[in-house]
Amino acid sequence: MWVIVGLGNPGRRYAKTRHNIGFVVADNLAERYGIELRTKELYAAGKGSMEGNKIVLVEPLTFMNRSGLAVRDVMKRHGVEAGNLIVIHDDIDMETGTLKIRKKGSSGGHKGIESIIQETGTSEFIRVKIGIGREEGVLVEDYVLGKFRKEEIPLIKDAIAGAADAVDMILRDGVDKAMNTFN
Repeated sequence: MWVIVGLGNPGRRYAKTRHNIGFVVADNLAERYGIELRTKELYAAGKGSMEGNKIVLVEPLTFMNRSGLAVRDVMKRHGVEAGNLIVIHDDIDMETGTLKIRKKGSSGGHKGIESIIQETGTSEFIRVKIGIGREEGVLVEDYVLGKFRKEEIPLIKDAIAGAADAVDMILRDGVDKAMNTFN
């Protein structure tokens, strides 16, 4: 079994912000595979099958900085080890619309990833990172909680589809092949 987590913040206020790109990809996967996400206390989640693998698709409702609480709960509940965890999230240090897959690593300053590392006790899980760019002179918090500009929308739509395709390939062909294809 795999746990696939899209990171974001709950609520309408954050729905179309840069920081919620993980939720958008998770929603894309849910639609693609007919998985219904049901709200629990800490997260929205749904079970299904993707590329011949049983999966739990998750959107933490704990706000970004406490995402680890939800991830730890789901992993423990389903007996899933970190090697079968895929986390989809934004990355401010990558150009808007770019994708990168990593097998493991530090948080890179991302508070959601930092929380997951802290709560699970490991950094050895797969990340599908989507570049959201950066804007000089704008505070990071304000930027990530802002909406995409009109000219960024086509790049982000392509990145959302690409990230969903990357998750498919990780499950079907392994992380190394996905890294060679998408990085």
